[in-house]
Amino acid sequence: MDTSKPPPSIYIVGAQCTGKTTLVNNLRAYFASAIPSALPPAIVTEVARTVLQTHHFTARDVRIPARSLELQRLILQAQAIAERAAAAATQTKGEAGPGWFISDRSGADPIAYAIRYVGSDATQDLINCSEWSSELRDRMRASVVVVCEASGVAAGWLTDDGVRLMPRDLGEWVGFHEMFCEFLKGQGIGYHVLKAEIGGHQDRVKFVVQRWREKLGEGNHLG
Repeated sequence: MDTSKPPPSIYIVGAQCTGKTTLVNNLRAYFASAIPSALPPAIVTEVARTVLQTHHFTARDVRIPARSLELQRLILQAQAIAERAAAAATQTKGEAGPGWFISDRSGADPIAYAIRYVGSDATQDLINCSEWSSELRDRMRASVVVVCEASGVAAGWLTDDGVRLMPRDLGEWVGFHEMFCEFLKGQGIGYHVLKAEIGGHQDRVKFVVQRWREKLGEGNHLG
């Protein structure tokens, strides 16, 4: 078996308030010592918050088409920069490709938000941009993508932190989740839905790790 390839990266994605950042932090702790023979993954933290603050956007701008499209473009570009840095940081001598990481969200997230709040026609430029079409999409196709489910079971998770966009109601929240999954499918990106019923922190980590180990077994990464 070729052990020169790094493990597959992991993307934790989906609608707001579905436990993504908590899950990423718990995965970080798990992988800190899970694979003695490899560097632990780099962590790509959520770039959207930094973009909002740096470029003086607010959550309300997401619903204003012209502002929203520019915001999502900036987030997409920031995601590409962050992934390149993370992949480079965990690349070791002798590996066949860039290193691996766990990403809190992905390049798909800003495109999905643009589709929802700007429209599919206007969003086509984002889908065609080089960051997505020649880089981020291909990386996601080769990785483990976990979509945290938005459903009525998790309605209690909807909390306004003053930064993120909040759905107007449960239907909008669940509808965004469904649209997100359809977008991934249309882009040829395989994904796994982490059901909201799986609420325990360790159970959620176990779900992701199992999907990751399955992906690990498909390619010649680590023995």
